[in-house]
Amino acid sequence: MKIFKFGGASVKDADGVKNVAKIIQSEGNSNTLVVISAMGKMTNAFEEVIDAYDNKSEELPLKLNFIDEYHKNIMDALFEKGDAIYQEIDILFGELGWFLARNTSQRYNYVYDQIICFGELLSTKIVSAYLAKIGINNTWFDVRNYIKTDSSYRDAKVDWKLTEKIITSKVDVSKLNITQGFLAGNDTENTTTLGREGSDYTAGIFAYCLNAQSVTIWKDVEGVLNADPRVFEETILLTQISYEEAIEMAFYGASVIHPKTLQPLQKKEIPLLVRSFLNPKEIGTRVSKGALLEPYIPCFIVKKDQILVSISALDFSFMVENNISFIFQKLHEYQLKVNLIQNSAISFSVCVDNKFNKFDVFFDDLKNEFKMEVQKSVDLFTVRHFDDNAIKTIEQKGHSLLTQVNKETLQIVVKAI
Repeated sequence: MKIFKFGGASVKDADGVKNVAKIIQSEGNSNTLVVISAMGKMTNAFEEVIDAYDNKSEELPLKLNFIDEYHKNIMDALFEKGDAIYQEIDILFGELGWFLARNTSQRYNYVYDQIICFGELLSTKIVSAYLAKIGINNTWFDVRNYIKTDSSYRDAKVDWKLTEKIITSKVDVSKLNITQGFLAGNDTENTTTLGREGSDYTAGIFAYCLNAQSVTIWKDVEGVLNADPRVFEETILLTQISYEEAIEMAFYGASVIHPKTLQPLQKKEIPLLVRSFLNPKEIGTRVSKGALLEPYIPCFIVKKDQILVSISALDFSFMVENNISFIFQKLHEYQLKVNLIQNSAISFSVCVDNKFNKFDVFFDDLKNEFKMEVQKSVDLFTVRHFDDNAIKTIEQKGHSLLTQVNKETLQIVVKAI
């Protein structure tokens, strides 16, 4: 069985849905399971709904109407008026309205998951109906009844034993199956989610449970490149990456492959293919057991808008285990993701991602106990398999504030000039 995953960009409009249908027709309209994300930027749109609902904003009806019109415009370009899909979509919006009217929970993460799921439910219903309309028989199913998790809303942990039992007994591997990415369900039948960008992980879960032949992630790029083309002028397609190398790249922040996706695939040596839905005949990238990299060249990863903070004791005492463990506890408490660590006898430096805008609170908490030097709006460049030319390329990006080197990896914190 083959597993395909299509992200929001691939189904952002009617032409995108038609293109996905063509790919399925040519690549796998049987023995295939297709995982589909919310359409276009609909996850962002639903997050705006969640915030408006949480804040009791008067803009809530407008935001709901925007989502309704967005999907109906796509449907109008794909179906005749009166098609059964319109009633199915109205039912989903009715379920959403019922939740918004009846919910009494004040738990933000719980509410988030119960609302955000409608993006994937809407997109998969529309794609499934269009495939059926053009003669491609398929089975739509609700992934929340198949992938089971704990109740850690917004970052749920998979119950692998139960999930594998359900998937192997309920999925007909001879057919074309359509389901949602990102979503799951707990033991109380509430929706949970696997973390942002978790649709790739969904594909990995099904592949593992079904002993799939391969997983293909269809994206708007030709495959995995050795650098972000928005940052570097010259980039090269990587045609082969080992599991180990892909996990290393994901750890350092490469955005093409979700970190959690690779682990279940590696366990059963299931190849991961990254291909372009814009040019489906191109070879793309294969992640599998084998060569570390083909071609073997430096790979650049950049994290922008980071914060570099150097921390030292007020009395110039050594920065040792008790100080460092306390700092890490605070970093965890304030949800500051650490992307680089460097310490000397009297100083401890970290480059952090201020994703949740909690750095200032972290700073205020520690400033009376430590001396803290802060550089905001810096870029962290990571280079796997670096050479002299790679170092020169990074040095041209700005003023180097901190450099760290090991056998295979170079990291430089840069302040743009």
